[in-house]
Amino acid sequence: MTETTNATTDAPDETTGTDGVACRTCGRTFPTDRLRVLHRGVRHPAEMTEAERESYREAYLEEEAEIRSFRIRALGVLVLLYFGFLIAYALIA
Repeated sequence: MTETTNATTDAPDETTGTDGVACRTCGRTFPTDRLRVLHRGVRHPAEMTEAERESYREAYLEEEAEIRSFRIRALGVLVLLYFGFLIAYALIA
């Protein structure tokens, strides 16, 4: 997969426009600063400052906690559906 870059040599730091926050390296825009930080940590780790690395670590940990919470809730819903169908089948059959 190739990625087109729109960056120039004198590109300013992140810019905010109507579309959101833009990455200063590739020019891709994101709706929130958190998504831009995660993008830079994954796609452009060599060009990050120490402050950006710390922001990436914090955003990554938050994202990881949200994903873990989603997985636990999804598992709970699946278990409830399974036992709900099992009980419905036992009552009907």
